[in-house]
Amino acid sequence: MEVQEHISALQADGVRLAAAAAAAGESAAVPSCPDWAVRDLLRHIGGVHRWATGIVTGPRTEPWRVDLDEVVGAWPADRDLVDWFGQGHAALVAALTEADPGLACWTFLAAPSPLAMWARRQAHETAIHRADAELAAGRVPTAFGAPFGADGVDELVSCFITRGHGRLRADPPRTLRLRCTDTAGDWLVRIGTGRVETTRCPAEDAGDADCEVSGLASDLYLALWNRQGDDTLTIERDGSVLDLFREQVKVRW
Repeated sequence: MEVQEHISALQADGVRLAAAAAAAGESAAVPSCPDWAVRDLLRHIGGVHRWATGIVTGPRTEPWRVDLDEVVGAWPADRDLVDWFGQGHAALVAALTEADPGLACWTFLAAPSPLAMWARRQAHETAIHRADAELAAGRVPTAFGAPFGADGVDELVSCFITRGHGRLRADPPRTLRLRCTDTAGDWLVRIGTGRVETTRCPAEDAGDADCEVSGLASDLYLALWNRQGDDTLTIERDGSVLDLFREQVKVRW
């Protein structure tokens, strides 16, 4: 996906998130984040948006490792949270839209450019939390378009879990194949006692995985992020490998 496609997705899902949060109410529980009410969800995503905006517009070339309290300053009252979120969301969309394509700033995931990383990361940050808001409102999360869902799977398995300090481990080593059935997307994840390795799955490796999971890109994306169950997916061979992934991969960004 291109930078502008990620920005467009960020824009659309931010609007949907705000509407779902308003419908749920600030005190509603967020089933997919058991320790959170909607107020916590809005504070988190609103703070992250402001943090990302600060890095892009700085631009900050060194890691900005601060608590969201420091980024935000004064938190709004519950009744103002949806509007406050909307303001931060709009500022982030504007910052990314207006950024120079050659922007040089700090990043933490592999990407073609810093602007591409931040647009992609914030698009998926917002998309997953939009699903949280819809679940809090008692709704089934709105399905994502196939290209975006596949892109989200790729970011998770090719960028997040392959970082050196990731927690996904298996002894003895296990392999997990993930395959989208409605768009291009096929990955082989090698899980061992050290760093996880993910490659695009070549045809000759298709039958070698300990577990193969296939489904619509949106369903695969939401299931791997633990925002829905795996009942819509086809799981072949050893399903405990998928269970291992879902138990150990808990991204907190």
